[in-house]
Amino acid sequence: MMTFTLATGMAVAAGPTLADPVVVELFTSQGCSSCPPADANLIRLSDRPDVIALSFGVTYWNYLGWDDTFAREEFTQRQLSYERPLGRAGAFTPQMVINGHRDAIGHDLQEIEGLIADAAAAPSNGPSLQFDGTGLSLSGGVAPAKAADIWLVTYERGVKEIPVARGENRRRILEIAHAVRSLTRIGTWTGEDAQVTLPSLTEGLDSAILVQAGNGGPIIAAVRRQ
Repeated sequence: MMTFTLATGMAVAAGPTLADPVVVELFTSQGCSSCPPADANLIRLSDRPDVIALSFGVTYWNYLGWDDTFAREEFTQRQLSYERPLGRAGAFTPQMVINGHRDAIGHDLQEIEGLIADAAAAPSNGPSLQFDGTGLSLSGGVAPAKAADIWLVTYERGVKEIPVARGENRRRILEIAHAVRSLTRIGTWTGEDAQVTLPSLTEGLDSAILVQAGNGGPIIAAVRRQ
């Protein structure tokens, strides 16, 4: 059994195995005038127990006059890693990526819900994820040809209101659900059973674990921790 440890003296509360939620990643920007409808759709998805909804602020629209308060360069790089596997010529907003495998413009909720249903019905060879008293256990499953990455994502709980003073959305108050604050690669999974020790949750934040084929590949297992 392999063990990956982020820090010592930190424990995860016990909890049950959760059934394969679908991961919906919205790449958005507070400086993008076409993003608020997609932000609203992510809010609608954020309460679904079968979905892990994540809002990644990207940096490339900051030049329009407003620096996105949640954007980080590593979130932009995550989006860019998806574009070639998804057959896209380049990054755009608002882009929703479903389980790292399919994508759509984030305006059409009906289309997004169809992609979520397809992802939920698709077979997966990923590991079973279960929280216990010492961390997160990964067991069973078949690893992809290349080792899968294990990602820890922390995000803001609920919906945040952001007043925008400049740029395309000036004088608007934007509502952003589950704004991602950090994305940390905490190990790899090669098909063997593994145990991952996680840090305690910061007040006001939730987190999720994603097991994902490398280089912007499909997400093969995911679980939220609250």
